[in-house]
Amino acid sequence: MANLKKVLAGTLGLCMAASMLTACGDSDSSSSSDSKAAAKKGGSGISESKDRVNTAELHGKDSSEESKNTVKIYCWNTEFKSRLDTYYEKGADALPVEKDADGSITSIDGKKIEWVQIENEGNAYQTKLDEALKGQGDSDDKVDMFLMEADYALKYANGDVALSVQDLGLTADDMSEMYQYTKDVATDTATGELKGVSWQATPGLFMYNRNYAKEVLGSDDPATVQEAVKDWDAFTDTAAKMKEKGIFMVSGFDDTYRCFSNNVSAPWVDADGKVTVDPQIKAWVDQTKEYTDAGYNNKTSLWDEAWAAGQKIDGKVFGYFYSTWGIPFCLLPNTLETSVEDGGKEEVGNGGYGLWGAVEGPQAYYWGGTWICGAIDSDNQDIVASIMKVMTCDKDVAKAITEGEQDYTNNKAAIKELIDGGYTNPFLGGQNHLELLTAAADKISLDNKISAYDQGCNEKFQGAMKDYFLGNTSTYEDALQAFKTALTELYPTLTYDF
Repeated sequence: MANLKKVLAGTLGLCMAASMLTACGDSDSSSSSDSKAAAKKGGSGISESKDRVNTAELHGKDSSEESKNTVKIYCWNTEFKSRLDTYYEKGADALPVEKDADGSITSIDGKKIEWVQIENEGNAYQTKLDEALKGQGDSDDKVDMFLMEADYALKYANGDVALSVQDLGLTADDMSEMYQYTKDVATDTATGELKGVSWQATPGLFMYNRNYAKEVLGSDDPATVQEAVKDWDAFTDTAAKMKEKGIFMVSGFDDTYRCFSNNVSAPWVDADGKVTVDPQIKAWVDQTKEYTDAGYNNKTSLWDEAWAAGQKIDGKVFGYFYSTWGIPFCLLPNTLETSVEDGGKEEVGNGGYGLWGAVEGPQAYYWGGTWICGAIDSDNQDIVASIMKVMTCDKDVAKAITEGEQDYTNNKAAIKELIDGGYTNPFLGGQNHLELLTAAADKISLDNKISAYDQGCNEKFQGAMKDYFLGNTSTYEDALQAFKTALTELYPTLTYDF
């Protein structure tokens, strides 16, 4: 191993630097045209190539003793920490843990846990993570694990900053109950290696205000509501009926975006670095412009105060498109009259609790998710592997997370057991929404749909189109030019097919 370290120490820094360049859009190696072929190597994201480099054996500068005894994890919020603190020790393959008085894990197998949390504002998280990973080979203080989101997953899955889960010891059998799309998101497009795993799948639903359903549709029964939103024509017809009653069908410009962007026929950026606007993306533009002009939306933007206010039970918005995490993290707290922080309880009688429903909606889609990655040159790979296996492969842990957190976990067997056991969600009026989520998840395919540039493309496109929807930009073509200008500043080497 010592000789191997000497041989690879120099190449590690170069590999990491090259990977960071790829992440910034200076290479076309991240295109998803290769992803389809890579994924077909076994369907599990595990490469079968005999001459592949074992990522677990790539090492740079020796670690300090402090680093060897510390598991350093980069993240942007406390979601995964809370999951690890609460559920890791329940796993069959969990290592011994120590906790503090608040229940936080302070060590695993005698190694201290250190969280580096960087708020994800203005890409601050990625910037700091990139700096740490780029300097990993020359540092004696190692990053062991980091988290990433779907829209920029290929930035880290491609190249040499993330460990292959194969080299950490996870097998295809371990991951057999995961949804394939969650593997595709984190699969290196050049090698077919899986570089990250997720404890959650994030299929989306249309969440509707039951009071407004009764008022306009005559019933809040999910079957009745689904018929009214079964496709986009029906959805628009219902929007017109809602308007007559002074109710917005959706809150703002961005609400339907993921339904369209997840159903494209090609990625934003192809293998040659060329940007195209898929017909599904253009369909979102046309629909949103129509809805804005007709008064079917409230002209809000995602996450702003007016957007959130519409989720009050009297907020005059019929529904919101949310994936699994959005229900407990956003909709539920936003609809409460008295927040939990102010002493309110999550129970019927507190605002809109119990007065929302869920249906599949007009199109299957997914939104978001968090992936766990091991960092190349981690000096605690055994603990990284244990965390990955327990938190993403253990059926009983997955089942407990869904029961405790309303998360739709990435384990089909666990979800089936809950459905068969009569799972219900009191926030949704007693619905077993896991059945709906399963139906949606089974339809998700990312075949030739993703690229390493998705975050930038999605954000810049939505931003440019907002002026068009509001009438500040006179034509779609002008908005498209604004998108091109903004994206060129972010990714200077890309070309455009429009």
